[in-house]
Amino acid sequence: MAKDILEEIISHKHEEIERLCAKKPSLREALLQSETGIIAEFKRRSPSKGWIKEEGRADVIPLAYQQNGAAALSILTDEHYFGGSDDFIRMARQSGVTLPILYKNFVIDEAQLYAAAFCGASAVLLIAACLTKVQCKSLMDKAHTLGLEVLLEMHSESELEYADLQPDLCGINNRNLGSFVTDVENSFRLAELLPKDAVKVSESGISDSATVRALRSAGFRGFLIGENFMKTPDPGQALKDFVSKVTLFSP
Repeated sequence: MAKDILEEIISHKHEEIERLCAKKPSLREALLQSETGIIAEFKRRSPSKGWIKEEGRADVIPLAYQQNGAAALSILTDEHYFGGSDDFIRMARQSGVTLPILYKNFVIDEAQLYAAAFCGASAVLLIAACLTKVQCKSLMDKAHTLGLEVLLEMHSESELEYADLQPDLCGINNRNLGSFVTDVENSFRLAELLPKDAVKVSESGISDSATVRALRSAGFRGFLIGENFMKTPDPGQALKDFVSKVTLFSP
């Protein structure tokens, strides 16, 4: 009898591992197919601004984003500096979120990739400024074995060589991670230097629909926006209003 129970447990464990490593909803495909490409971010706090929405609920706001036109979601999981948690992704999934979710953290170790896959993320952020090119390649390969896509974030021209690693998506961060100063012109400046076939994502400092339209004309397909929505009383409604302005003037 004991052996039969053990066999049943092990069989179930194999199913769990299969689900863990299965391909998740594709962030890349979601952005390529979207009219707006907006990655709405659940971000309760930042080192530069302090609490943005301390009472923000992961079982409410991400689902509201999904219902109001987001192409994908980003959820901050860093606890110390951003007030985040891996549980926020679990809560979002349990609330009914089916969109691709980006695990937004400062990933420096394989253990974080397992955590991302386990909590229900579709993709992970890797930041060139935090990693050597060799480390980045190793983490990217491991992410792929876990069924996770990689958004590789770069900020400066010197970091663009990381794009040679052919990540699923190339992100340009408009915020300097040292000074936290934001300049959207950074995306325009670096876009033409990225590989032509890269799926480009502009991150941070995007606060109006005209900027999204201009960035799309410059070749970007993803636009990561968090604080602009999170600082409002109703982030889901703020996203809805923003999307309506983007699509109103779309070709």
